[in-house]
Amino acid sequence: MERLAASECPALTTRRKRRQEQTGASYDPIVWVEARGANVVDADGNRYVDLTAGFGVAFVGHGHPEVVAAVKQQADRLMHALGDLHPSDVKIALLERLRGLAPWPNARVMLSLSGADAVTAALKTAVMATGKTGVVSFHGSYHGLSYGPLAVSGYDPRFREPFRDQLQPNVHFARWPEGDAGAEAALQTLPNDWSRIGAVLVEPVQGRAGVRVPPPGFLEALASACQAHGALLIVDEIFTGLGRCGAWWRSIDAGVVPDVICAGKALGGGLPVSACLGREDVMAAWGTPDREAIHTGTFYGDPLGSAAALATLDLIEREEWVRRASERGLTLAAMLRSAKLPGATEVRQVGLMLGLQLEGELSALTMTRALLERGYLTLPAGRAGDVLQLTPPVTVTETQLEGFVAALEDALGNR
Repeated sequence: MERLAASECPALTTRRKRRQEQTGASYDPIVWVEARGANVVDADGNRYVDLTAGFGVAFVGHGHPEVVAAVKQQADRLMHALGDLHPSDVKIALLERLRGLAPWPNARVMLSLSGADAVTAALKTAVMATGKTGVVSFHGSYHGLSYGPLAVSGYDPRFREPFRDQLQPNVHFARWPEGDAGAEAALQTLPNDWSRIGAVLVEPVQGRAGVRVPPPGFLEALASACQAHGALLIVDEIFTGLGRCGAWWRSIDAGVVPDVICAGKALGGGLPVSACLGREDVMAAWGTPDREAIHTGTFYGDPLGSAAALATLDLIEREEWVRRASERGLTLAAMLRSAKLPGATEVRQVGLMLGLQLEGELSALTMTRALLERGYLTLPAGRAGDVLQLTPPVTVTETQLEGFVAALEDALGNR
């Protein structure tokens, strides 16, 4: 911890100190040295069950042998190519594979490294396709912290405030619908003037905001509004897509076909890979640069990441892990609802994305530390830090889930 504090950005050290002051518990992190499946081992040899999947990245499990083998084989053959100028064969294969997973015929794909990269590509696509820079986003939304995504992230205004003068200002934040009757009230907060709005950007389930699920019909209403006003519907499936919510794409499962989809996290099986997928006619707007390519990156579609992504997609499809995520999520939700969890008021679940609502501000912060001390990795969510976010690997066993619920009962019972 002394080495870490002496070398990392002080913002992170300060955050841990602030959390310790708020909750009275130590927030020194554990240091990961090994991970397999749903287990993580730290520098002191302690073993944990990971209910976060590394922020959702390890959907297929940490260090899956087939993903590791694919990366090793690719490293022996080709580690880096010449980006978009002279691409690798494995990049082309990944583009084709993602095109086949898209909900439109003849889809086009832009590869990148992070979820924020994919959102940036989508926002740029909207400008290219519509000629309008305005964006509708939602309170509670989280799309990344690089400048384009930061401007449209409504999770916490404090993230934007220091950089406000450098962010694009033409963003309208609408209300997120709460409960079955909340859709109409939220839709009433959409802009009256769409003359400068080129896109609506939405998560089909708000993850960081506390696993907040919109009521039926809300996404369809957004799609209708976009069609009526000549805007693109961009769905951020970085967290929810590729099986996490019990479907390849949560938005499609909810009955909506968007214009653009952002994918990431689980896509690389542990390596940084993301993608922006779009309808052919929408992406055609990129086909007219007069000289240079105007959106690219040195490592976009790199061979190692592409190989890992192809192996990951193979696993999800062959092992039917989309269906398993749905089943495992229902199992965990049932366990939580039947357990004795004092201070827990609601279980929200879509596939293998769950949010346990707790009473009291910062209650989830306190609980994540108590669970860590019992051998379980979890994350707090929600602006008030009162939601326990649970997104384990799809390979998590029922025994591991039973152990977690028992530890949670103990931790909540001894608060």
